[in-house]
Amino acid sequence: MTGMDDALWNEAVTAADYARNQDKYQGAVLEQYKLCVEMADRVSSRRNLTNTFFLTLNTAVVAALAAVSADSWAGTPVWSLVAGLLILLAQCLVWYVMMRSYRQLSAAKWAVIGAMERRLPAFAYSEAEWTHLGEGKDWRKYIRLTYAEQAVPVIAAVAYLVGFLAAVL
Repeated sequence: MTGMDDALWNEAVTAADYARNQDKYQGAVLEQYKLCVEMADRVSSRRNLTNTFFLTLNTAVVAALAAVSADSWAGTPVWSLVAGLLILLAQCLVWYVMMRSYRQLSAAKWAVIGAMERRLPAFAYSEAEWTHLGEGKDWRKYIRLTYAEQAVPVIAAVAYLVGFLAAVL
């Protein structure tokens, strides 16, 4: 067996476990497992939609600020720049919190999926895939997307602060 095989196959569940009269139970476990994997995938899709929403919203606010001060930032009232900055920073904060929440929700869902795989013949996600990705320890093999996603609103907030200071000073 390879390292992948060792991580993939559940030694505690064999073909004999499926030969006994447990068809209904094993079928129910499998169906519930499929549902859990589908729901985890839907959380990822919602997370992507949330990123798109906040990116679009931030772009709209920046475009509105640019339109208000079309000729020069110097002629723009400071209160309108401060208001725009506060709106953008609030959006970035909510965006960050939502990405963190999605990360936590996904972690919980995948922990449940891993626990369910103990009743199935293979540890496809919880161990095999994670082992193949180096358990997230080597950035060349795998960079956790959820951490990168959380950096985006932080980077945007810093850019907005720097832009505000450049416009005011």
